[in-house]
Amino acid sequence: MHALKTLAVLAATTALTACVTPFSGNDGMYALPIGDAPVTANPTAYTPALDCLHSYAASNHAAAPRIAVGRILDYTGSVSEEGGRRITQGASLMAMSAFNKAGARLVERFDTSVTELELRYANNRLIGQEGDENVRRIYAGQMPGSDYYFVGGITELNYNIRSTGVDAQGGHTDARDGVGNAGARLYVMNIALDFRLIDTRTLEVVDVISYQKQIIGRELRAGVFSFFDNTIVDIAGGERALEPVQLAVRAGVERAVVEVMSRFYNVSDSGVCATALQASGDPMGPGETQTAANNVSPATAAIEQSRANPDTWNDRRDTNFTGLRGRS
Repeated sequence: MHALKTLAVLAATTALTACVTPFSGNDGMYALPIGDAPVTANPTAYTPALDCLHSYAASNHAAAPRIAVGRILDYTGSVSEEGGRRITQGASLMAMSAFNKAGARLVERFDTSVTELELRYANNRLIGQEGDENVRRIYAGQMPGSDYYFVGGITELNYNIRSTGVDAQGGHTDARDGVGNAGARLYVMNIALDFRLIDTRTLEVVDVISYQKQIIGRELRAGVFSFFDNTIVDIAGGERALEPVQLAVRAGVERAVVEVMSRFYNVSDSGVCATALQASGDPMGPGETQTAANNVSPATAAIEQSRANPDTWNDRRDTNFTGLRGRS
């Protein structure tokens, strides 16, 4: 009888693993991967505001600046148990995507390795081209410069700012009648980001933005343990969910770009694109900004007042010019 039970367990195990064999098929694969979710867009709550700014600039013929994105690094130093970084190292790429959504003209300064190699080859007359000239020529001023560049970093990662939970267990005094248990937990963490916008020509820091975003996670579980005649039943189930940390980084980057581009287009982020921000429930958007302003420090109030003036970046340069960098 014991041998029959062992054979039954082995047969069941073999049935579960029958779809994997140590021999590849005619297609050269051992097994087909699971999952059929399609590739989708990756928006945040602030993507509608960026799209709104792009549409506003196009309809009002607002001149978009040339923006270069520098290195936006992870300064938290947080490392996972597996040895990798807990925070994305691609925040610069997120910023490039955000500026593109807002209609900025991007110039590449993040990875110029291919361009530098091509220029070196062209300077040595090693690159040919079609047409009358059989080699590529290098012309003075052929690459546009940037007006501003955007840099910064992820500066905080705080675990378990606050957590709460409850566990319950109950059953009959006779354990054979069954015991049940249930539990739930909530915990909160946050990240913070700091950015600078710098005038490329003068290296003047014209804007500083600092944001934080809280991230929530939850855990639910329940189980039951009981005897049925000579059979023991132990069933447990649960769920864990954590708001994506890297998506929170992207959201912080996009919120900062909303601030930057709204001033470039001479609008207030709580003015022209009020509907987009309100639809996303942004606490820094319209309706809440004026109320919150009564409870902020004088320094923060001065910054917000400065943001309301689209010519703030120009008033110390030349009063004969209007608009951003002399453009009307």
